[in-house]
Amino acid sequence: MTQEAATADAFASMQKALTQGWNKALESFQATGSGGMSMPGMPALPKFNLSPGKLQELQQQYVTEASELWSKGLTSPPSGDRRFAGEAWGSNPLSGFAAAVYLLNARTLMSMAEAVEGDAKTRARLRFAVEQWAAASAPSNYIALNAEAIKRAIDTNGESIGKGLQNLLGDVKRGHLSMTDESAFEVGRNVATTEGAVVFENEMFQLLEYKPLNAKVYEKPFLLVPPCINKFYILDLQPENSLIRYANEQGHRVFVVSWRNPDESLRTATWDKYIEDAVIKAIHLAQEIGGSEKINTLGFCVGGTLLSTALAVLAARGEQPAASVTLLTTLLDFTDTGILDIFIDEQMVQYREMQMGSGGLLAGGDLASTFSFLRPNDLVWNYVVGNYLKGETPPPFDLLYWNSDATNLPGPFYAWYLRNTYLENKLKVPGALTVCGEKVDLGAIQAPVYIYGSREDHIVPIGGAYASTQILKGKKRFVMGASGHIAGVINPPAKKKRSHWIRDDGKLPATQPEWLEGATEHPGSWWTDWSAWLKGHAGKQIPAPKSYGKGKTYQATEPAPGRYVKAKA
Repeated sequence: MTQEAATADAFASMQKALTQGWNKALESFQATGSGGMSMPGMPALPKFNLSPGKLQELQQQYVTEASELWSKGLTSPPSGDRRFAGEAWGSNPLSGFAAAVYLLNARTLMSMAEAVEGDAKTRARLRFAVEQWAAASAPSNYIALNAEAIKRAIDTNGESIGKGLQNLLGDVKRGHLSMTDESAFEVGRNVATTEGAVVFENEMFQLLEYKPLNAKVYEKPFLLVPPCINKFYILDLQPENSLIRYANEQGHRVFVVSWRNPDESLRTATWDKYIEDAVIKAIHLAQEIGGSEKINTLGFCVGGTLLSTALAVLAARGEQPAASVTLLTTLLDFTDTGILDIFIDEQMVQYREMQMGSGGLLAGGDLASTFSFLRPNDLVWNYVVGNYLKGETPPPFDLLYWNSDATNLPGPFYAWYLRNTYLENKLKVPGALTVCGEKVDLGAIQAPVYIYGSREDHIVPIGGAYASTQILKGKKRFVMGASGHIAGVINPPAKKKRSHWIRDDGKLPATQPEWLEGATEHPGSWWTDWSAWLKGHAGKQIPAPKSYGKGKTYQATEPAPGRYVKAKA
C-alpha cells in the first residue's frame, strides 16, 4: 500500500469516526429533548426539537473543523481561551491538541443548544447544562492533561502535587473550596472593623450603632438592612471600601442589622418573623434610639426586598417611618430574575416546601455553591486548578473571604420566598400577599427612593432592578453602575474606578433600555451622587451623641461587629 493510500484510508476512518461520534452526541441530545432526562439540580426538561437543516449545517461545520485539526496533528495549539493561554500549553503538543479538540466539542454543543426549538426557559436550562458540562470537562481540570500543572510538577520536583493534596485535605476539613487565603482574615480584626457597638439583640438579629466620626450628625438616623443570605460586612470589608464607614464620614448616625446565622433553634422561622421581629423591630429601634420619627433606610439585595415589605406592612398600619429608601440591586418585581429563573418552577418549589416548608435549614454551603456554579470557570474550576493541580495558595482577598463565609436559611422562610416572589411574583401586586396580618401594597410607601442597579449583575439583572421604578410611587432616582452584583456596589470614590449612568431629565420610562437611551455616563463611583441625594433627606445637623444607644434601656453590650456575625454556618 502506498503512503498516499494509507493516509487516505486513515483520513476516511477519521471521518467515519467523526460521523459516528456526531450521531451518538445527537442521540444523547435527542434523548434529553424527549423529556425523559433531567439535569443535576434542575427539574426534567420539557420536550424540545432541533431543526434538521440547522443540525446538518452544524454537522458539516464540525466535520470540517475536526478534519482541519486532524490534518495539523499535534501542531495546533489552542487559542482564544484564557484557560489555555499559558506558554506551557503551546509547548506540550498532547495537552494543546486535547484542549483544541475540547474547544471544538464545547463550541459545537453550545451551538446545538442555541439551535433548539422550545420555550425560553427550556432553552435557558439547556444552555446552562451545556455550560456546566463544558466547564467541568475542560482538560485544564485534569492533572494528566493540564500542561501548566505538569510543567510546575516537573519544575518543583513534585512539590506542587504534594502541596495540592494538602490544599485539598484542608478544604475537605473546611467543607468548601478555598477562594482566598482564609488565614489572612478575621472578622473584627481586619474586616468589619468600623468602630461601633451592639445596642440591642434578639434571637433574629443584633442592632449595631457606629461611632460618629464628626462633631455633628444629621438628625435623621440611617438604618441599613443587608441581605440575610450573606453577612453584613460586605458593607464593611476594609476602611477604604466600607460603605458603612463612608456613610459615617458623611455625617450620618448609622445603624446596621447584623443577622443571626440560623441554627436549629430558628428552623421554623418564617418570612413574617423576619419582617416583624427583625426589620420592623430595627426600624422602631432606630427611631427610638435616634430620637426621630423619620429615619433614612437602605436595603441591599434581599435586604431591600425585606425592607420594602416591612415598610409596606407599616404603611398598612398607618406608619410612614422612612424619610428615604435606598435600594441596592434589589428585586421587587421578579419578572426578570436572570439565570436564577432556570431553577424555579412549580415542581422545584413544591419539593422545597415538602422538604423544609414546615421546618428545617437550608445549609449555607449549598446556597453558596449554587451561586458559585452560576460562574463555574471563575468561581469553581479556576480554584480547583490553582489549589489542587498547581498547589498554589490563593492570594488574600477580602471580598472572596466574605463570599466563603456562608449563612444558613430557615426552611419556611426560604420556601415562602421561592413561591411568592420567584415563582408567583406576588409581591409587586397590591394586596396579593398578606404579611404580618396586613395586605402588602408597595405603592403605599410614601418616601423618596434611590434605586441602584449594576449593569452586569447576574443575581439581580439590571432590568429587574429597574423594574422597581414602576412599582414604588414616591419620587424616584435611578442610577446604573458598571460591573456586577458586588463589585458594582462596593465601589468607593477614592478608587476612581468604573462608571455610572444617570438620566438628567429624571424620566423613568417603562423599561431599562428605554431609560438608558437618555442616560449619560459619568466616570467613577455612584457613591458621591447617592451621598448628595441622601443628605437632602437627612434633616439638619445636631451634636453627635457622646455614647451608644439611649439611656439605660439601650446600652452598648459588646463592641461591633458583635458575635452574631462571627457564627459559622
